[in-house]
Amino acid sequence: MAAAAALAQTASEKPNVDVRRVGARIACTCGCKDSVATCSMLECHISKPAKERIAKMQALGYSDDDIVKAFIRDYGAGVYLAPPNAFGWVVPYAAVGFGFVVIWLFVKKYRKPAPIAEIPGRAGGPMQLDDPELEKYKDQIEKDMANLE
Repeated sequence: MAAAAALAQTASEKPNVDVRRVGARIACTCGCKDSVATCSMLECHISKPAKERIAKMQALGYSDDDIVKAFIRDYGAGVYLAPPNAFGWVVPYAAVGFGFVVIWLFVKKYRKPAPIAEIPGRAGGPMQLDDPELEKYKDQIEKDMANLE
């Protein structure tokens, strides 16, 4: 009994890989925005007969393109779902790259460099290596180093 029930299933209830392959190229017009192969509406009045029709046409020997052309002829060009092209794959990655560039430029423009450490009692500005005030300390260090030896 169970075997008979399993064999009685139609192509719409348990579609094979070939029916799903062709059904993925045809839009379901029930309002779900899915393909005939992926329509999630239970007992859909569009996808169920379409899957049965695809299975029958495949059994008669029609090619995938012939089946899709028959659906386009019967229901109009709006039922054809084109596979994604290279543009559809590149755009998300290009958008992420563009976002990183914008963030990098923003940080580069508005990041302030760390201030130079200032010496107490001195007016601001960078320290010069040949500063006369430093010379007397250098001389003192040299004398102290000579005494250590």
